[in-house]
Amino acid sequence: MGAHLARRYVTERDTEPDPLKPSDFPPEYGFGERKERVMVATQEQMNLAQLPLEQRDYCAHHLMKLMKCKRDNWPDLMACQHERHDWDYCQHQDYVMRMKEYERERRLLKRKKRIEEGQAEVA
Repeated sequence: MGAHLARRYVTERDTEPDPLKPSDFPPEYGFGERKERVMVATQEQMNLAQLPLEQRDYCAHHLMKLMKCKRDNWPDLMACQHERHDWDYCQHQDYVMRMKEYERERRLLKRKKRIEEGQAEVA
């Protein structure tokens, strides 16, 4: 779990991407066709003011459904298991996508460094 910390601060400092800043590479670099991620929201779900700022992500539409279900079925919260599962699955998929993007950028940075070192040896 903490292997990236050792790479980031000890061994590979120049090829580890910074998760707090945007990527240096265009999003379609290395892909034939890549769809841009968009937030899904219907007209009734556009009222995101109910959600705290840290929960407004790509899974906000599932969270809104879960909150509505909990409100409508108040004492019986077990009735909302399907909505909870959908929200948890969306959160997991979002985590996997972010890890893939992080790994893609790390590999592109390593490739860029390898190419620059190759050009330095030739010159």
